[in-house]
Amino acid sequence: MSDPRTIWGVSSKSPTGTQVHLRRGDVSAQIAQVGASLRGLTIGGVDLIARYPESDPTPSCSGVVLAPWPNRVRDGKWNDNGTTRQLAITEPKFNNASHGLLRFTAYDIEQTDASATLSATIHPQTGYPYEIATAVTYTLTDAGITVTHTLTNRSDAAAPVALGTHPFVTIGDVEPRNLVLRLAAKTLLETDERMLPLRATPAPDEMRTGVRLGGIALDTGFADLIRDDDGNARHSLTAPDGRQVTLWQGPGFDFVQVYTSMNYPGQTLAVAIEPMSAPVDGLNSGLGIRRLVPGETWTLSWGIALS
Repeated sequence: MSDPRTIWGVSSKSPTGTQVHLRRGDVSAQIAQVGASLRGLTIGGVDLIARYPESDPTPSCSGVVLAPWPNRVRDGKWNDNGTTRQLAITEPKFNNASHGLLRFTAYDIEQTDASATLSATIHPQTGYPYEIATAVTYTLTDAGITVTHTLTNRSDAAAPVALGTHPFVTIGDVEPRNLVLRLAAKTLLETDERMLPLRATPAPDEMRTGVRLGGIALDTGFADLIRDDDGNARHSLTAPDGRQVTLWQGPGFDFVQVYTSMNYPGQTLAVAIEPMSAPVDGLNSGLGIRRLVPGETWTLSWGIALS
């Protein structure tokens, strides 16, 4: 029997495709077909995901699923077991391939009363000769949302994969500069002027104890996550009145990227807290890359909750 607190539906197309709407009690979400993007999450009328106009294309990769790699690949080139692959350059400013192959893909959509599953296939193409079936399921909870990803290798050979996602988290009735960010991470990943890896250094203590968003500017990866007894790492934004939105990332999501922007539509400041299974240029370093054998499925989860 369906949960009577939950309603669901779709709305007409926008530049981000069909819009999927979910509701469970006072929790609601909006998912865009293009990029399978989480573009809205609200509890009791308060936004936990920074919204943007429905008439606009997705800004700054907001909420998009990043596969089969997140972040950047240096010059779009990577070593695939001795074979050099050349990906399309999708970040001309820095001459990198950025954020995978599904950013502008319109996913297939299936819904139940309480959740939506969006699926898309990565087909063999220039620089990535593998076929990967992907799906992401968004399920509302009483406190927020749980997101589950699967990647299945449909190729005849082992396929290297990684995964990330790009939600802009907020507490919508609070000036963003006054939110306090806490990250459960011990290591900061320094990058050069092309946003490519230089070295790993200890993360400042204030990243764990709390830093005001208005006092930082980041486009930075972090590693060596601190996990709770359930295996999840938890990062948070806290309002002056004590309300806290937590983004948790489960096993397999071993890195997190934090990106602050002053150019997000309708926001004085926006922050993306991005669970990632691999860091910047992971296809070359091998860090966090999972090589799926033919037919193998990999499942990862993350979520957002308000307390």
